[in-house]
Amino acid sequence: MDDVISLGVGEPDFVTPWHVREACFYALERGYTTYTANAGLPALREAIAQYLETFDLSYDPKDEVLVTVGGSEAIDLALRAVIQPGDEVLIPEPAYVSYEPCAILAGATVKKIATHAMDQFRLTEDALRAALTKRSKVLILCAPNNPTGAILDRAALAQIASVAIAHDLLVISDEIYAELTYGVRHVSIASLPGMKERTIVISGMSKAYAMTGWRIGYATAPRDVLAAMVKIHQYTMLCAPIMGQMAALEALRNGERERQAMVEQYDQRRRFVVKRLREIGLACHEPQGAFYAFPDIRASGLSSEAFAEQLLKVERVAVVPGAVFGPSGEGFVRCSYATSLAQLERAFERMDRFLNS
Repeated sequence: MDDVISLGVGEPDFVTPWHVREACFYALERGYTTYTANAGLPALREAIAQYLETFDLSYDPKDEVLVTVGGSEAIDLALRAVIQPGDEVLIPEPAYVSYEPCAILAGATVKKIATHAMDQFRLTEDALRAALTKRSKVLILCAPNNPTGAILDRAALAQIASVAIAHDLLVISDEIYAELTYGVRHVSIASLPGMKERTIVISGMSKAYAMTGWRIGYATAPRDVLAAMVKIHQYTMLCAPIMGQMAALEALRNGERERQAMVEQYDQRRRFVVKRLREIGLACHEPQGAFYAFPDIRASGLSSEAFAEQLLKVERVAVVPGAVFGPSGEGFVRCSYATSLAQLERAFERMDRFLNS
């Protein structure tokens, strides 16, 4: 379609900073075109471990850090490394669309845990306890959350951690949006007492450094778990591309200024989007992380799929139906504000016209 404004794509609208791209060029010029160690370049693993100290996480880069082909591979590896057929994976939803298929491919059964707008889509201790069965093995957390932008503060994480410890759950903590928080500091569940030894932390370069296409992610985990992940990784991917790893190293070492500038832009857009959604009559909780708003569109009388389809056809604005993220997402749509303010202004003018029609 012509003249479509997309609020659907979950990737930064920024280009990878020049000095990061230049590091890749320079790596090629110097002939860095070979395999690396399966777990990744030692210098990159060291930089990742050092960077994670800013979130109060401590990992040995030699055997507790793995460089992967994007955060998506890290999620797949984590599930395949720890799941045996019949194990149950708990997924709070609305949730990122890849978790359930990856769990099923690993041989697990999936149990979804509903979260609600009145709780700002945060997982509660009571909801987690109610979902537990004898087969519960893994809990997948995503905070800041895709698609809702919800975060989990230290108090909420402590309650979840107490359940995980009491019931011997492993936690896969997807923290790909950790750097994109607004007015609050990201807290990793792995930093809480008793949780490092039962948590796999997933992250990467895609969101914080505008490096989606580079496909450089990473995982940190206890030694025995990471060793199993490396074993699968080395026979499926071998290693992440060396040029991308060199670029990631530059981003971690020297990319703070550009990263912070992007976060400031997202924050400005976030405040604008929430304000405009409310002005045009759509209730929306204030997201404290990521770059998504998740407005309630039930007042329109349409399902989330019908709303998204008609908005696209009538006004050429693309949003994602909330139902694709799980049953709790029905009645909502995901609007990405990873686009310019000028485009956002036009998009919400069109959405206002659509609602009034």
